[in-house]
Amino acid sequence: MRTLLTEQQIRQRIEELGRQISVDYSGRPLTVVAVLTGSLVLLADLIRCISTPLKVTLVSASSYGGTRTTAGHLTINDSLLADPEGRDLLVLDDIFDTGRTMQGLVQNLRARNPSSLRTAVLLWKPARTEVSFQPDYFGFQIPDEFVVGYGLDYNDHFRHLPFIGIPDAEDLQMAQ
Repeated sequence: MRTLLTEQQIRQRIEELGRQISVDYSGRPLTVVAVLTGSLVLLADLIRCISTPLKVTLVSASSYGGTRTTAGHLTINDSLLADPEGRDLLVLDDIFDTGRTMQGLVQNLRARNPSSLRTAVLLWKPARTEVSFQPDYFGFQIPDEFVVGYGLDYNDHFRHLPFIGIPDAEDLQMAQ
């Protein structure tokens, strides 16, 4: 597996994002809406870098699954979502690929009358973006490569890696 982003690069960028989010939401209570399951590692690290008071709530949204490496139908399960009405929301996901997952989530949450709504992702693939908006906060712009690690998976493997890597065919075969 080829390393795209090292653990140190990720840690440094998350600290920078945490400082920026803290400034932007200073004096305002923030609700971080984390997208299961890929954003859990990012969520844990990022909220420790945000100094403003915050709440965390979870939503499941996926257009990938198992061994799929291209987007399919978006499924949203918001049964774990706390009431977002009147709250400042920051939707947090691992990757902004086509943007369709984030777009679906944003539409779903806007209908619930939050005070504000912004988006944050660790990775953004601008070359794959198919929607008319971009994330408000992002860690890294990356090339159009399939990546794993730091919460991102292939068939539920590789989430534990502390770096972002580009798996080769042998890596993917072992994860079948």
